Amino acid sequence: MPLYDYMCPECGPFEALAPMSSSAAPCTCPDCSVPSPRVILTAPAISAMAGSTRRAHETNERSADSPKRSAHGHGPGCGCCGGSSKSRSATLHRPDGSKSFPSKRPWMISH
Repeated sequence: MPLYDYMCPECGPFEALAPMSSSAAPCTCPDCSVPSPRVILTAPAISAMAGSTRRAHETNERSADSPKRSAHGHGPGCGCCGGSSKSRSATLHRPDGSKSFPSKRPWMISH
């Protein structure tokens, strides 16, 4: 049975165990026996859920405009994670470490 929060008009807030079928029904205050309505004072205990259930909730809550990311956080077409068919760079490196651009776009030094 889950633990629900209730607000007694005389004594203030209290918690009580109740079956889910009667979650909307008022509960009697343990101190003054006045029927008290259910209130939401604390956040649900999501950390007590199983990991698979928590991941399912996170998947359902993910925004539609949030892009999917790979495990490494790289975008699409990443060349470092493998599976890329990019050709080798046309940049030539001289023995002294300087770069030479024999063909395409010599103004793009560090790209």
